[in-house]
Amino acid sequence: MAKVAVYNMEGAEVESMELNDSVFGVEINEHLVHMAVLQQLANNRQGTQKAKTRSEVRGGGRKPWRQKGTGHARQGSTRAPQWTGGGMVFAPTPRDYSFKINKKEKRIALKSVLTSKVSEEKFVVVDELKLDEIKTKKFVEVLNNLKTQKALVVLDEMNANVIASAKNIYTVKTAQVNELNVYDVLKYDTVIVTKAAVKNIEEVYA
Repeated sequence: MAKVAVYNMEGAEVESMELNDSVFGVEINEHLVHMAVLQQLANNRQGTQKAKTRSEVRGGGRKPWRQKGTGHARQGSTRAPQWTGGGMVFAPTPRDYSFKINKKEKRIALKSVLTSKVSEEKFVVVDELKLDEIKTKKFVEVLNNLKTQKALVVLDEMNANVIASAKNIYTVKTAQVNELNVYDVLKYDTVIVTKAAVKNIEEVYA
């Protein structure tokens, strides 16, 4: 089992704890990590592009001139694609980009990125994260004490003061254990986790 130091909010080491190898010591599966990130980005796409085809453009109900005898090429509608103001050929329509991967694969991907953070020593455990008031300056001090700036902060429970204090720091994101995802763990340099949240992660994913 991997051992990590547990720090307090002042950045001092107060104890150490062992991590469960079934969550934080698995074999890293890069393919599933890649698929999990692709899925999350694809599922976030809106797919709301739209252009009108010739059947949807306003006007063009009558034939602009007779079929023969004018010297012009024959035309059936002023809203055909070759006309200015005409419809678009193969116009894009709203679509759903999302796709699914198995729950088991998602879990393996998440365990893989958590394992990589532990092996890179970018997994910081704190005994607790509590603020008496909403104060961004105080939260910045905590980050400085832990020697990190760009961090994903994982909480074991809803903590309004901590969440609100971190909200204005664009290099920080807070999440609860049930909101953990592969993309966020990879996006932020360091994962800061409360001791209680580590226990919750092990209970959920072991």
